[in-house]
Amino acid sequence: MNERGLAVRLRPISGEEACRLTGRAGRYRLSGIAMQLKVPIDTGNGPVVVVLHGFAMRPITYNPLVRLLASRCRVVVPDLFAIRGEWRYSDVLEAFTSTLDHLGLDRVSLVGHSFGGGIELGYALRQPERVVELVFSDTLAASREWRLAQEALRHPGRLISLATPTATAAFVQNWIEHPRQLVDAAWWAFRSGRECDSLAVARAGLPAHVLWANRDSVLSRADGRRFAEELQASFTVASAPDGRAIDHDWMFQQPEVFFEHLESLQLKALSA
Repeated sequence: MNERGLAVRLRPISGEEACRLTGRAGRYRLSGIAMQLKVPIDTGNGPVVVVLHGFAMRPITYNPLVRLLASRCRVVVPDLFAIRGEWRYSDVLEAFTSTLDHLGLDRVSLVGHSFGGGIELGYALRQPERVVELVFSDTLAASREWRLAQEALRHPGRLISLATPTATAAFVQNWIEHPRQLVDAAWWAFRSGRECDSLAVARAGLPAHVLWANRDSVLSRADGRRFAEELQASFTVASAPDGRAIDHDWMFQQPEVFFEHLESLQLKALSA
C-alpha cells in the first residue's frame, strides 16, 4: 500500500538494475591522499603483470611464481598491508594507482589471489583503460560476507590450522607487524559487497578469467562460478596434471601448475 492507501505491485529487479538505482558502481570519494604502496618485488622485463596477494600474505610468499613469470614478463608485487595508520579500501586503491604512476606503468595485466581480487576488481572499475586483462584466483570478489575474513577476526588460530607452513609463516609475521591494518581489511572484506562492481567491469569489456582450485577449502566454488558469470569471464576449475587436488594457496604452493594454467589462458602478457 502507498501513502494514499492504494495497492502497489512491486516487480523484482535485477542486480544490475539495483546497482543503477543505488548508484554504487563507479561512485567513489577521493581522499586526496597520495601515499604509495611498498613494492618489495619488481623484476623481469617486458609486459607488466601485477600480482595482488591474498589476505595476510606477503609479496615474498609468491616468489616461486614470480620466478616463473619473470622469465616472460616484468612482475610487480606491491604490499597491500604495509601502510601507516588505518587501512581503508579507497585509500589503498588510490595508493595502488599512485604506485603504478610512480613506476611509470601505464597499462598492466592483473593477477589477484583471494583478498587481492577485491583490490583488482576495484582498480579495474576505476581505471579500465589502464588494464590489459584480469585474472582472479580463488578470490573474495564475489562474496558479500567473506568467510575467511570472518574466521580471521573471530578465530585466527583456527584459520592458521588450515594453512600450509608457507601461508602460516606469512600470516603470523603480518599479524605481528600489521595487526591494525589486517583487522581493518578483514572487516572491509566481511562487510562489503562487490556485485555492482563486477557488473560494471563486465560492461567495460575487459578480458577476464577466473581460476579456482578444485579442492578450495576456504572459498566456495559456487561463489567463484557466480562471480565469473557476473564478470562475463571464463571459469576454470584447476587441478594438477596428475589429478592431485590443489587447495586455496596453489598460487605459491603449486606455482608450476598455476603458471601452466596462466599459459593456457593465452594472456597477452605472456604472448609477447
